[in-house]
Amino acid sequence: MNRPPDSPFRFRGKPPEEHRRPDLNPHLKLHYEMVPPVVVAEEAPGFKGRWGAAFPNPELPIHLEIGPGNGFYLAGMASRHPQVNWLGIEIRYKRVVLVARKINAAGVLNARIARYDAWQLGDLFEPGEIAGLHINFPDPWKRESNAKHRLVNPDLVAWAASALQPGGEIRVKSDHRPNVQRFVDGTKDQPISVVDFRDDIEHNGAPWPDDLVTNYQSKFIKRGEPVYAAALRRDD
Repeated sequence: MNRPPDSPFRFRGKPPEEHRRPDLNPHLKLHYEMVPPVVVAEEAPGFKGRWGAAFPNPELPIHLEIGPGNGFYLAGMASRHPQVNWLGIEIRYKRVVLVARKINAAGVLNARIARYDAWQLGDLFEPGEIAGLHINFPDPWKRESNAKHRLVNPDLVAWAASALQPGGEIRVKSDHRPNVQRFVDGTKDQPISVVDFRDDIEHNGAPWPDDLVTNYQSKFIKRGEPVYAAALRRDD
């Protein structure tokens, strides 16, 4: 998948010495000092087709979280499921550092955070390379005038259909129902089946048995606002 067609931005990672003002963002240099669990942007495409090599146990299946925020979910799931290698994709330096710190604090070796643009996932994965995809609370971009900025769109669903192994699982969770519905609607012409769709998972339960409630999700629970979730599966 790619950036909106009218966007002049094409992602390219570069080391601090190539930045005009490398000290402007303190997290720029810091995230280089946190390898691993950080995978810097210049090296991430080199793992395409061999992401197992980024982990101590390369034989484990890979689950990808797009936009892991502060890393609570990624580190938590890595702790709960040591039989899986967990990879996050995040473009912002500060969030990469926050995720890396969460991973280190959890003491897990089966989690990595790669700095890269989520609109350029085609740079990073071969078809059938991942066993699971997790998307938690993506930016809704509610106004139609901003629709081109929505990460959850038909291109993302088509990419997921290619990148996932047969039988691979998809979990989408959001406080904005259209975000989840758009992913579901995008499966119409793709080899992806909807396993379950739940409204207000605090009262109706999540469509998976091991829901990890993040700090962000707990805010909606405290306010009595619903969170929506869909479980999907890449067809065999």
